[in-house]
Amino acid sequence: MTTQRLTMAQALIHALAQQYVSRDGHEHRFFAGMWGIFGHGNVAGIGQALQQYAGEMRYHQSRNEQAQVHAAVAYAKHKNRLQTFACTSSIGPGATNMLTGAALATVNRIPVLLLPGDIFATRRQAPVLQQLESEHTQDIGVNDAFKPVSRYWDRIYRPEQLIAALPEAMRVLISPAETGAVTLCLPQDTQAEAYDYPSEMFEKRVWHIPRARADAGMLQQAAHWIRESKAPIIVAGGGVHYSEAHLALRAFVEEIGIPVGETQAGKGSLPYDHPFNLGAVGATGTHGANIMAREADLVIGIGTRYSDFTSASKTAFQNPNVRFININVMEMDSYKHGALPLTADARVTLEELLSLLMGYQTDAGYQHQARQFNAEWDAEVQRLYDIRNTPLMSQSEVVGLVNTFAQPRDVVLCAAGSLPGDLHKLWRTREARGYHMEYGYSCMGYEIAGGLGVKLADPSREVYVMVGDGSFLMMNTEIVTMVQEKLKVTIVLLDNHGYASIGGLSKSVGSDGFGTKYRYRSEDDHLAGDTLPIDFALNCASLGAHVISVNTHNELQAALQEAKNVHDQPVCIVVEVDRRVRVPGYESWWDVAIAQVSDNPDVQAARVDYEEHQKQQRTHL
Repeated sequence: MTTQRLTMAQALIHALAQQYVSRDGHEHRFFAGMWGIFGHGNVAGIGQALQQYAGEMRYHQSRNEQAQVHAAVAYAKHKNRLQTFACTSSIGPGATNMLTGAALATVNRIPVLLLPGDIFATRRQAPVLQQLESEHTQDIGVNDAFKPVSRYWDRIYRPEQLIAALPEAMRVLISPAETGAVTLCLPQDTQAEAYDYPSEMFEKRVWHIPRARADAGMLQQAAHWIRESKAPIIVAGGGVHYSEAHLALRAFVEEIGIPVGETQAGKGSLPYDHPFNLGAVGATGTHGANIMAREADLVIGIGTRYSDFTSASKTAFQNPNVRFININVMEMDSYKHGALPLTADARVTLEELLSLLMGYQTDAGYQHQARQFNAEWDAEVQRLYDIRNTPLMSQSEVVGLVNTFAQPRDVVLCAAGSLPGDLHKLWRTREARGYHMEYGYSCMGYEIAGGLGVKLADPSREVYVMVGDGSFLMMNTEIVTMVQEKLKVTIVLLDNHGYASIGGLSKSVGSDGFGTKYRYRSEDDHLAGDTLPIDFALNCASLGAHVISVNTHNELQAALQEAKNVHDQPVCIVVEVDRRVRVPGYESWWDVAIAQVSDNPDVQAARVDYEEHQKQQRTHL
């Protein structure tokens, strides 16, 4: 057996560059590169290895460890989980900065490899700078915090352990069912230790991603249930995108005549103007989607995990005889709501199910109702787009202007605040990957870093990051990275003077927006003084962006055109909006617990309303 004498870090980088994936005959490298920030925990190990193998593994410099994970996740999501980045950090705070990103990746089931530096394996130097000490054990560090938010976790104490750990890490990363954050903790001394690694470890390895098929008997049962149903509805989730099942879904819907409601992750499963697309479903859903979901006697979930927003906190499906068929690669999700589980790939399952249903269609009147709801919702979207609010624009007006200006292949990206709900309802998605929403974790600060990741994934597309001021202030550092990499991303920054989404929620629960506005402290010691004089335009300009400040409808139109003509530089369009003008809810509810006792009459009234809604919650067994 031939060997190569390399440090553990060199072996890791050299081996990662040889990992490929293949699905449906399409083969490519799995790792697009590595994000990192260097410190004493990785500069002499991983840092040296990246320099040595710069021709094999491209290094990207980030400004924040959490942001680099967000960028990697956004990239992997846009690539339908078939390619991702690795992320490295130093020990201590550099490592724990990645914890939020790890949780986001695992919650959303997106692959990312995390390589945090760790304390010395030899322990001779302990306690070292940034080491967490425990009086109960020496076998613990801050990186143990990654365990609950990782799908696979390991600590490489000896260089030869990498030989066993790397295949396990890859197995999880490429798994459609088990993927998420994978964490390999790398003690800084072990990174620099040499070992005679087997040469075959550095040969090209192709990981084939299969399309799992459902049990034949359960497929027959599912076809029988569909034929029996009078009012079926499809809930299209992110699995439609990841399995690239858009054409299969369209063929299924058109042949059988079943309307579709889309989750946040599933938006774009059908074009917005497809007559059977009811639009968003659930707590941020449309009028028609929520009515048809409420009355459905059969719900076919495709690649959805039925979050509380999708199920409207278990109030969405009210038919007393409702049944569920769930198509999902993850067994846990396929069994939810007491469903008939088709634990399988969405695309092949839809194709095989359609072959069992040829000749069957839903009632013509039912199909007409779906088409009518689609047309009515398009008219409602246009009504909200056409609002001319003064003196400040409304958020729906801004969304409408950006959506109308954007081309079908352009991407809108968001994650947190009130924008996700408005975008879910209002954005007219024309291509499958034209809508990118991180709503599994709804992480404030994801937006700008995520926009960077999507632009890297497909530089040919215009990327529109829509972000509120609260989320912008959480994390805007990767504007600098866009400048460094000469990447054009258009950031539409909506200045709400505070946390507009939670401000509205606070009002709805009787608390009148307490603690959600950016205000000076008043004489009575409350945060109710004058508005803080934050200059977002100056902030963005200082980071190297091309900045345009606007106040009116026409100015925003002109700014979007100006941004279109900018190249190789991020653009920030700053627009102040009226946080009081909101897009309404449509036939939906979201469970936010309200104080059972209070001396505030508004809270008391909200509690009464809350208890009435609770009566509609169902347990599907």
